[in-house]
Amino acid sequence: MGFDRIHIVDLDGAKSAEPINLQALQDVASITGMVIQFGGGIKSMESAQRTFDSGANSVIVGSVAVKDPGLVCRLLEKYDNERVILGVDIKEGKIAINGWKEHINSNIYEFIKSYASMGISRIICTDISKDGMLSGPAFNLYKELRTIFPSLEIIASGGVSGMEDIIALEEAGLDGVVVGKAFYEKRIDLQKLESWLQNE
Repeated sequence: MGFDRIHIVDLDGAKSAEPINLQALQDVASITGMVIQFGGGIKSMESAQRTFDSGANSVIVGSVAVKDPGLVCRLLEKYDNERVILGVDIKEGKIAINGWKEHINSNIYEFIKSYASMGISRIICTDISKDGMLSGPAFNLYKELRTIFPSLEIIASGGVSGMEDIIALEEAGLDGVVVGKAFYEKRIDLQKLESWLQNE
């Protein structure tokens, strides 16, 4: 289809101290050759290693990036920035952590800048207010991120309702997009998407 990676979030793990659904990750990894990025509960070196051992190609660090920057630094040193992705979940201008139950007043852009200087090269940014709503992505947020961080790989997540949103995000300079509900509800013509991806 032209997709090059699978995005998996362990929602139970995100609210816990470690990933909960690694068996599901193993099951997915056993039937696909696609790159798998996995987030939710990655809060220690050990949980990151278990996640890689279960079939993930890269891990997404979100809550732990707020709580323990030193751990993220150690993860980068051990696995490099191709395998460690910064997850930034935002609601009403604040960073959300621990399964979106807690909100932090840290400046979003300074937060990302600190990790870019540490070596992070890829971020996945989710506007929580858009997630699952099929109301369109947070274009202004992503355009601002693209302007401020021209060298980072930025992946948009949340709100995609159809092909037009994917195209608009690409035109805005985004490097990738997570598509979930729009795919499940068949709001995207897969043949048209495949054709568009092949022409990009």
